[in-house]
Amino acid sequence: MNDLLSKAMTLTEALPWIKTTAGSVVVVKYGGAAMTDPALRESVASDIVLMKLVGINPVVVHGGGPEITSFMDKLGMPVEFYDGLRVTDDAAMEVVKMVLVGKVNKELVSAINRHGRLAVGISGDDANLLKARPVSERLGRAGDIEAIDTTVVTDLIGDGFIPVIATVAYGDDGGSYNVNADLVAGELAAALGASKAIFLTDVDGLYADFADKASLISALSLQQAEDLIAADVLSSGMIPKVAACARALRGGVPRAHILNGTVPHALLLEVYTDEGVGTMITTEGA
Repeated sequence: MNDLLSKAMTLTEALPWIKTTAGSVVVVKYGGAAMTDPALRESVASDIVLMKLVGINPVVVHGGGPEITSFMDKLGMPVEFYDGLRVTDDAAMEVVKMVLVGKVNKELVSAINRHGRLAVGISGDDANLLKARPVSERLGRAGDIEAIDTTVVTDLIGDGFIPVIATVAYGDDGGSYNVNADLVAGELAAALGASKAIFLTDVDGLYADFADKASLISALSLQQAEDLIAADVLSSGMIPKVAACARALRGGVPRAHILNGTVPHALLLEVYTDEGVGTMITTEGA
């Protein structure tokens, strides 16, 4: 009886959040261990499906850095990073496209579609969704976002589908560019007028002192987040995520969240419970 009551209370707690989020767009940046662990991938996929079925319009953005590196290693190709970004020559770009569009994207789409006719996989160069410019000559075909045309995404949402987006973009030179998935998620959330952007990672959120797990920051303002970036106190892996949160909020998204994707059903805990999990960044004071 207690278990049944607990389940009923959980549903009751979720009700106001279901009502307030119904019809809104939520951008989910999918990455970390949740991408490579089959059990975690299934957990994330089921969360995304449940969000869709109770009225949210999820849009999933993914990269695939570890898998790209693994394939390049197998092919005997050099792997080089500069300023945290992958040095992407023409040969590396072909591997990026093969892994992101041909493998990672299709695996996630398949995981979602086990629950029904729900997801459609696309890349940023489909229907000119993402236009990129080169970051620098040194980085080759690593790109930064120049423009976003959300038509294909909004059409898919309107037709009842979950867009799953691989972060390959097109450029003026007719070639493809490799764009950081955190960056794309933040920019796309702003372009779509999303109610929130959620970034899945392998840690519980932002820490005042990463060595002290009791120092998890549950909420902070946009200004506080930007101050952390300026102070150069964040770990290298968190910098692009916090910067992407800032881009989303500067573009009009009310809230951004950094969650631990290795926690089962972290998405549902964030969206449909009073306490939430991880770190929330808002345009208001924390």
